[in-house]
Amino acid sequence: MAQAQKITPRAKDFSEWYNDVIIQAELADYSPVRGCMVIRPHGYRIWELMQRALDDMLRATGHENAYFPLFIPMSFLAKEAEHVEGFAKEVALVTHTRLKATGKAGAQAVAVDPDSALEEPLVVRPTSETIIYAMFAKWIQSYRDLPLLMNQWCNIVRWELRTRLFLRTTEFLWQEGHTAHATEAEAEAEARQMLAVYRKFQEDWMAMPVITGRKTDSEKFAGALRTYALEALMQDNKALQAGTSHNLGQNFAKAFNVQYQTAAGGLEYVWNTSWGVTTRMIGGLVLTHGDDNGLICPPQLAPIQVVIVPIWKSDAEQETVLRTAVSVRDDLEKAGIRVKLDGRPELKPGAKYFEWEAKGVPLRLEIGPRDVAAAQVMTARRAGGKAPAKVEGIARTVLAVLDEIQAALFQAAKERREAHSIRGATKAQFLEFMKAGGGGFAYGGFCGSPICEAEIKRETAATVRVLPDEEFRSPQVPRTCMWCGKPSIAEVWAQAY
Repeated sequence: MAQAQKITPRAKDFSEWYNDVIIQAELADYSPVRGCMVIRPHGYRIWELMQRALDDMLRATGHENAYFPLFIPMSFLAKEAEHVEGFAKEVALVTHTRLKATGKAGAQAVAVDPDSALEEPLVVRPTSETIIYAMFAKWIQSYRDLPLLMNQWCNIVRWELRTRLFLRTTEFLWQEGHTAHATEAEAEAEARQMLAVYRKFQEDWMAMPVITGRKTDSEKFAGALRTYALEALMQDNKALQAGTSHNLGQNFAKAFNVQYQTAAGGLEYVWNTSWGVTTRMIGGLVLTHGDDNGLICPPQLAPIQVVIVPIWKSDAEQETVLRTAVSVRDDLEKAGIRVKLDGRPELKPGAKYFEWEAKGVPLRLEIGPRDVAAAQVMTARRAGGKAPAKVEGIARTVLAVLDEIQAALFQAAKERREAHSIRGATKAQFLEFMKAGGGGFAYGGFCGSPICEAEIKRETAATVRVLPDEEFRSPQVPRTCMWCGKPSIAEVWAQAY
């Protein structure tokens, strides 16, 4: 109970609850470097499992991994006007190459050597379009070189004043895909394809339902022709942008002179896309599934899918129970299940339960003397529910239970999203909805005007999350803007992280 009490209840302070869950689950911790975090092994393992699944999906769609420099010449960023304007306030710069000793004590023992100034400052990578397309210009000569499909796993630095673990930090981890195509239609298909890949991952692996669609011009990526996004609703009814995919048009191709010779012998600029998801998804996982006892991790991404807790009172019972526990563990491992046997004698079973609940382990198997005698184990699901299961065929049983848990988490999150969504909202309903604790997803007409968009954001803190794809639109699409009465082009709003 002591460990569970360290987590602030969601109803009391949702923001504090989120931080408590991350700390108690040992996902991450605060860094001595302001705005940065340390991802602890349990959290990094979740990221590794995310990477493995996504990397397989990216390779299956024809993409190859590469790596590009962390440092980008400042002049590169300036070549695309909209891009530099979008990132100018977020970049970190390297201006010198060395320090020198001062002979002083403490923090003043070293100082920047003024003689080591760089001729041109280097930007610490906020995103890699500019450095990558400079290389594409070298590699692409002919239509035979297209499409060029690349991805990199790396870190990113964007200077942040207000940070939150996983959701918004100065440095974060991500993958960024970059592609070049012969036609606009191919680039558009690529941008949409990657949006679908992200959706499949987030719904099938994270058990996090999302809506997809296009961003408004005021919300699109700096330098993009069109930006598509995935939006999920968190338990506090705020939206989380869970990934983006951009059709960059020919903006960067023209800025970096990325041209190819056509089959007819002429020269054309390529069409580019970029797309990415980040360690923010770990924050989304916490916010979607966690409860007042800590993290609930979907089985697909759980570092430990099953924990076995043996229970005994005497030495004789210990030997008998542990023998069965080891046999069960071995059977589960042979089936490819990520399992841990917690046989620590110094901790009581209750303390173990709380520890593994806080870390989000989806399924616990309890084995005591009576269970051994009955040739069974007791299964306890992290999200609730206990039932006995026979030792014989335990791996098959556990695999089925894990599938049920995965599906149940997704269904619960989807039902919660729909319960906190309103459709056909009038202006008055929309205002009331957003005042009531942030509301959720509000589907109401929008004319597309930047003026209306800015006024709504100013009055409610809500933004157009996406202009939703067809399957997410209301059966009766709004005809007029709920704000000004002009013809409507879209309909989904929410307050967001």
